[in-house]
Amino acid sequence: MSHTEYLDAGDGARIAYRYDGDPALPVLVLSNSIGTTLHMWDAEVPALSQRFRVLRYDLRGHGGSGIPVGAYSLDRLGRDVLELMDALAIERAHFLGLSLGGYVGQWLGVHAPERIDRLILANTSSYLGPAPQWDQRIAAVLEAPDMRDTAETFLANWFPRHLLDANDPVVDRFRTMLLNTDRQGLAGAYAAVRDADLRRPIAVIPNPTLVIAGQYDPVTAASHGELIAATVPGAKLLTLPAVHLSNVEFHDEFVAAVLGFLAR
Repeated sequence: MSHTEYLDAGDGARIAYRYDGDPALPVLVLSNSIGTTLHMWDAEVPALSQRFRVLRYDLRGHGGSGIPVGAYSLDRLGRDVLELMDALAIERAHFLGLSLGGYVGQWLGVHAPERIDRLILANTSSYLGPAPQWDQRIAAVLEAPDMRDTAETFLANWFPRHLLDANDPVVDRFRTMLLNTDRQGLAGAYAAVRDADLRRPIAVIPNPTLVIAGQYDPVTAASHGELIAATVPGAKLLTLPAVHLSNVEFHDEFVAAVLGFLAR
């Protein structure tokens, strides 16, 4: 594995990133879910980096990236990617985002399609309103004494019961990421989801798009993936019998779908 490097976004926030794979290969950007870091892709990188120069980064408020105080906007999260690409002299890249990373991917497809080649949107939604529920979550996470209850709530929504009951090592890995997530960073990212409604804008995305949905996903329901695939012109839909982290639960199928789609 490569080592983490850093650069400053346009507003001064630090963005942590790392590269894997031959510099001569086309670039594939991976964008993590809320409450995780770029290490959520550790298991996928060996296969993906055989064919692509894989660029992972931590969403602001997460991992090694900066933790600005206050609400984050999807516009700012999208521009973090564009500024990272600019700094690394990447003119165009494929983009794969899961959950909040998929929101970022939709924003890029709407606002900067010329910078994106193929777009993969996994376990995500174009709208997760209404707003008051997010205000309640923001208040709750900021008022909580620590991240333990929040972490367990996330895990229950991310993994099937059999993995949770077995205390599978992969569950522990994600629990550690959640427990190490700064509450201000989580609250800031919640606000970006609260304020985003991409249901109409994504109809203009021109990029070839693959939507991956989880049949049993309680967070970004399969119906949300279906709506995205029906709205983005020509989008393909793959539904896996997964909960929320389809890359973890169905690793082989996920990687095969990504490589197959990007090879077209």
